[in-house]
Amino acid sequence: MKVSDEWLTAPSASESGAMVIVTVRTEIDELRLSGKYNSRVEVTWRYAGDEKGMPSVTDSSLMEQATDALNAAFNADPVAVMTGIYTGENERNWVFYTRSLHIFRRKFNEALAALPAMPLEFDVDDDPQWQHYLDVIGN
Repeated sequence: MKVSDEWLTAPSASESGAMVIVTVRTEIDELRLSGKYNSRVEVTWRYAGDEKGMPSVTDSSLMEQATDALNAAFNADPVAVMTGIYTGENERNWVFYTRSLHIFRRKFNEALAALPAMPLEFDVDDDPQWQHYLDVIGN
């Protein structure tokens, strides 16, 4: 199965009314419907943002490097697929669906090994129906 390189980005408002930039991967129905990617992993980086809750230029640059490294790693070895990136309200969230949490953790750490340490938090949920992803894309 091929992971799509198609993304949709749009500004959105959080529950508090703050701006959040939402980026969602599209054209991944084959992966979603395969039944193999059952765990949803959300990785959060809380940062000291500007008055609008957006990251500094320095943090933003490191976030982009991390995003590129993670996409490259998981495109080469599709144990997981990044489905969304959310930036705003003083945090960046990357969302993945994975086949194996153990292998995901190893590949994630390998992908970011060359970058400076980042203050990341991880949250894992079972989501075999990809309900979170479907809610975000409006299905």
